[in-house]
Amino acid sequence: MGIVSSYDSIAGLYDEWSRSVVEDVDFYVEEARKVAGPVVELGIGTGRIAIPTAAAGVPLIGVDSSAGMLAVARARAEEAGVAALLDLREGDFRRPPVTERVELVTAPFRSLLHMENDADRREAIAAAHALLLPGGRFVFDVFAPSREDIDETHDRWLEREPGIWERAVWDEDAGTLTLTLRGPDAETSMRLSWLDPQRWDDLLTESGFAIEECYGWFDRRPYDGHEDSVWIARRPTSMSR
Repeated sequence: MGIVSSYDSIAGLYDEWSRSVVEDVDFYVEEARKVAGPVVELGIGTGRIAIPTAAAGVPLIGVDSSAGMLAVARARAEEAGVAALLDLREGDFRRPPVTERVELVTAPFRSLLHMENDADRREAIAAAHALLLPGGRFVFDVFAPSREDIDETHDRWLEREPGIWERAVWDEDAGTLTLTLRGPDAETSMRLSWLDPQRWDDLLTESGFAIEECYGWFDRRPYDGHEDSVWIARRPTSMSR
């Protein structure tokens, strides 16, 4: 498809960089097991969530803009013996290459922050809505940084994992984070854009979703104003519209 992704150059070190991120896996697998499948995951990456989902017996359609990340996901799925349950497709969140209609669409690991403005966010949310059957759910997580996080990390190189460094440059006026990741043989930069939870609520509602839950963490505690928010939004049935 000719998509150029900032993740292509770091596909080989992404798993090492993100190896400590495990707190969300059980949450997304639990959500997937509530449906017959397939699940559509937007931002499948190297399969950090998708492979455990498939291992739980749930078929999954994974969309990602990075051909390099998808290649790693395919190899990992083969190693795990779940390749038959994963359908990996290169594409954009705003126009996912999916014609199937499903009961669950997910966007784990803050991947919607790659949408840089409200026009992109609305397009991505509308695309998720269109993929869902009536009554289906859109589940995702995002964050808005705390004052402490900005002060502790702004424009500093920090070693995330041995030999893997990252630098966060925060623009509070624009609501953007420019994240640079550097490993022994690869480097990339990407820009993420955050919103406060009320704006996510507004965008979801404007797109026809009914908000079922907004959690503050993957243990399903209520959102309490801290950095992370985990959303469950439902496409209403025609009778409830």
